[in-house]
Amino acid sequence: MNIDRSIDLAPTWRLIPPIETTGLIQMSIDRWLLQQHVLGKIPPTLRFYTWSNPTISLGYHQRYYPEQWQSLVWQSAAVDLVKRPTGGRGVLHQGDLTYAIIGSGFVGKRVEVYQQICQFLIDGWRSIGVDLNYGNAGRGYIHNPNCFGMATSADLVCADGYKLIGSAQLIKSGAILQHGSMRLEPDLDLFERVFGEIISQPPTSIFQLANSQIIGALTQAAQRHFQIKFEIQPLSDREWSQIKADLNSG
Repeated sequence: MNIDRSIDLAPTWRLIPPIETTGLIQMSIDRWLLQQHVLGKIPPTLRFYTWSNPTISLGYHQRYYPEQWQSLVWQSAAVDLVKRPTGGRGVLHQGDLTYAIIGSGFVGKRVEVYQQICQFLIDGWRSIGVDLNYGNAGRGYIHNPNCFGMATSADLVCADGYKLIGSAQLIKSGAILQHGSMRLEPDLDLFERVFGEIISQPPTSIFQLANSQIIGALTQAAQRHFQIKFEIQPLSDREWSQIKADLNSG
């Protein structure tokens, strides 16, 4: 009898269970994980997370954005404004699910690395009935403060043109952080208030999916695509202390 030993020989990545918290803390976690990977203290890592409050995340180099973003209120609560460690334009996090990959060893130009990583998203979504393709917007996107206003070659769109996933990257000392927002159940009125644009509803097939089903499909796709196995490892108390210390020192 032939026994497949490939899973035993596959590299091990860390899988952090989903976390829901504020945007400020989520961005601190991603920064901290990248730094720890650069130092060789943690293996490549995949995590999924949600935002406890509606939040606009700004690209690291994004200096200009509408002044009203500093005082937005939705359902009697302020819309948070945070800075991402990655590039790109403003993203409204509400009704979305975010993925983050921290790793190294990816080879090629930036767009090629995007596509190496994004393939697991394409494969995972296809496995639950949603076909995705890359966007094709030109460099004019840099003048639009709304990341989801256009779809570039680093973004993934549905067959009807709905931009489902917008991703951004940071490369540091050969290691990479790529994270992206999957826009699942956006509040159309809030998006119009933030960006002054009317957006379309996601395809019906997306509304029918639970976060747990999406995360399961994408995790399995990542195992196949990167030829790895996962070890589920929540953030420890020590790690949380270090993340919060870094946040307070910043």
